[in-house]
Amino acid sequence: MKGWLPLTLGLLAVVGGAVWTVQGLGYVEGSVMTDQRIWAVLGPVVVLAGLVALWFGLHARKRR
Repeated sequence: MKGWLPLTLGLLAVVGGAVWTVQGLGYVEGSVMTDQRIWAVLGPVVVLAGLVALWFGLHARKRR
């Protein structure tokens, strides 16, 4: 089970960050986050953090 937590959190961060990005850019409407520049900036940062977590999770699973 080693590495599952970073893999799960990393995947959630990548998906969530991508949604934040497209909402911030105005492609997804119906939210207070639509067309807000802060979400267009924070989204890619969260995606990057998620990718790092995914890398650590995969690396931890390979060392078993």
